[in-house]
Amino acid sequence: MHALSWCLSNVISENSKDSVLLLYVKPPPAVYTTLDGTGYLFSSDIMAAMDRYGYDVAQSVLEKAKRMCKDLHDVKVESIVEHGDPRDVICQMTQRLGVDVLVMGSRGYGLIKRAFLGSVSNHCVQNVKCPVLIVKKPKSTVANN
Repeated sequence: MHALSWCLSNVISENSKDSVLLLYVKPPPAVYTTLDGTGYLFSSDIMAAMDRYGYDVAQSVLEKAKRMCKDLHDVKVESIVEHGDPRDVICQMTQRLGVDVLVMGSRGYGLIKRAFLGSVSNHCVQNVKCPVLIVKKPKSTVANN
């Protein structure tokens, strides 16, 4: 949301013919295993509940993002929900739609977390053909008591 807010304040011109595409990527379901390597199987009811929850989260995030864009009069705002690895889906959608600029947030992972979890923004910078603008959250200030 911070990246969208920053983009709306600094990149998008209110009375332009710009378009904003809000993309939410639902990652594939996690595979749960025990320490001995055996997996867990979930009933169809649990899987359906997990799918509903994922859908509800996506809709909630997109509705909040759309509310942030409500004051843009001549700007076309669209939203898409896709499924898959966010790194791959963002790159594919950027290519397919001929995006001019990809604006994305950064979680601000440190070196260790980035090494283990990977960086979606770094992957996109390396693989999309358009400019990529990464918006970092400002470091929060901690009050010394």
